[in-house]
Amino acid sequence: MFLNEGMKVNGDRLWRTIVELGEIGGNGHGGVTRLSLSQEELLGRSYIASLMEEAGLEVRRDEAGNVIGRLPGPKPEAPVVVTGSHIDTVREGGRFDGALGVLAGIEVLRTMKEQGLAHHRPLEVICFTDEEGVRFGTGYLGSRALVGQWNDAWLSLTDQDGVTLRQAMAGAGLSPADAAFARRRPEDVHAYVELHIEQGRVLEHLGLQVGIATAIYGHRWLSITIKGQADHGGTTPMEIRRDAMAAASEAILRIEQSAIDHGGVATVGNLQVKPGSINVIPGEVTFTVDVRHGEGHGLNRLASEIEAAVAECAGRRDVAVSITVTDADEPVQASEHIIGVIQEACKEAGYASFMMNCGAGHDAVAMHAVTDIGLILVRSKDGISHHSAEWSTPEDCVAGANVLLHTLYALSHSLTT
Repeated sequence: MFLNEGMKVNGDRLWRTIVELGEIGGNGHGGVTRLSLSQEELLGRSYIASLMEEAGLEVRRDEAGNVIGRLPGPKPEAPVVVTGSHIDTVREGGRFDGALGVLAGIEVLRTMKEQGLAHHRPLEVICFTDEEGVRFGTGYLGSRALVGQWNDAWLSLTDQDGVTLRQAMAGAGLSPADAAFARRRPEDVHAYVELHIEQGRVLEHLGLQVGIATAIYGHRWLSITIKGQADHGGTTPMEIRRDAMAAASEAILRIEQSAIDHGGVATVGNLQVKPGSINVIPGEVTFTVDVRHGEGHGLNRLASEIEAAVAECAGRRDVAVSITVTDADEPVQASEHIIGVIQEACKEAGYASFMMNCGAGHDAVAMHAVTDIGLILVRSKDGISHHSAEWSTPEDCVAGANVLLHTLYALSHSLTT
């Protein structure tokens, strides 16, 4: 059920909170560093909790450190409709990644409470612990704990200063041994809808403010090492060389073409050459490949073709190759029902709706383990993210928040949808 297009958030208030949160851990030039469980991020959490209280929400922190604001409904036992994101950042990141979803979620629930909008299901906005994974090397910690995927082995992970996750959690007033108790059962959660900046250029290219994700890319991260023979660059004829760099170069071009052919994306983001001298033929090259696709079988086909292409290049050039999968996640499909609700919400709020894949990972990936998910994307200027130049206009942030408002209202209004 929807109201009319007059149902809107307070845009000025939302933008004020974006600016204020951006000052916590800010570098004075638009960039923000709030690593998970750092002093800056803990200050940010306190700010978020104060906004939740100001909005009249019931506020608590669960065993994994997730900060939760709840707007009860007339049927408190009903499965909850959840929104949220994170406020931890990469180093010298932007002020919108994650933060927009948390702040817009608070603003939406505050608007519903202020306007007395009926909702049968309770609603929650969650500020999740450590989505980025920058400090300890593993992300989605809070959302994975919430869906029952907590792993105590993570407690021994260390940051670059030797501080363990266990120590950081204890320093934040949490009991590390209790993190698994943050778990929610599937029957407790009706739906999860996340609002996030696009972190790409598609919406800007099309002149659209809002997008609807149909899927979140899955990924395979590969580490590939090619070993040839290091030789003198002046005395070794071209026809007898076993040049690891030449083989890697050919393989990289094949990787690019494979991604084009299969409708996914593949990025070689790091390359190391040994011995690395101007007059020595490279004997060993190691490079990474980030492979992504929106469908599980498509991801498997693309990754398999890349591995076969690299092996073929290596064999033809008489060099050895080893390939290791360092990380992997399956694609996540958004709920067709929630996609339809968001489409109608776009119409009610006065915005065009556009279906698209989402190439970046979000807490919605973890939340998919317990409930249907939806993802609303907001235009990013120049597609820049994880950088101090990250920017979404006040108008675009408000557009996303208004779509979220109509979406959550519809999902929470009836116990039968």
